[in-house]
Amino acid sequence: MRVFEEAVLFALKHHAGQTRKRSDNPYILHPMEVATIAASLTEDEDVLSAAVLHDTVEDTDATIEEIREKFGKRIALLVMTETEEKRPDVPPEQTWLVRKEETLLMLENTKDSGVRILWLSDKLANMRSFARQYREQGDALWQDYNQKDPAMQAWYYYSIARYLQPLRDTDAYQEYVSLVNEVFQNQNGGEL
Repeated sequence: MRVFEEAVLFALKHHAGQTRKRSDNPYILHPMEVATIAASLTEDEDVLSAAVLHDTVEDTDATIEEIREKFGKRIALLVMTETEEKRPDVPPEQTWLVRKEETLLMLENTKDSGVRILWLSDKLANMRSFARQYREQGDALWQDYNQKDPAMQAWYYYSIARYLQPLRDTDAYQEYVSLVNEVFQNQNGGEL
């Protein structure tokens, strides 16, 4: 069996029964969308596998050691770039800023184009969801998130766009920027 197929089965098993926030959709649809976006940008099976696995360590009982053992060092490293240090003893709304700063620092300093592709794929999938919600709810949509201030959300998503500029000639990047501009049009994140 190919590594990607094993990754899909692993993700299916670990996300079984989960649904996306504010939706009854099976959670697995999100990692599959992320993998589909990544497949429009690369044929690198490690990146595609990491796309399917990117939330397993952060949002299930899977561990990075399991990922490394089953899928290898590179896939584990890619998954780790998408895994925030949760700090379980502190409410997530209190750690939001430090978690985002840590991930942005990693994204700013990466030399691995696979990391950028993985991030663009995940964040584009998120922005598609946010844009649908924004069209229905406006800035009220953020009340369901750990960071309720749309200006802070804008800062985060515009920062990601800046660090992903090496991918600016791709359709995925252009769609991402368009959606970020739409969702955060009333914020001071700075239109790209």
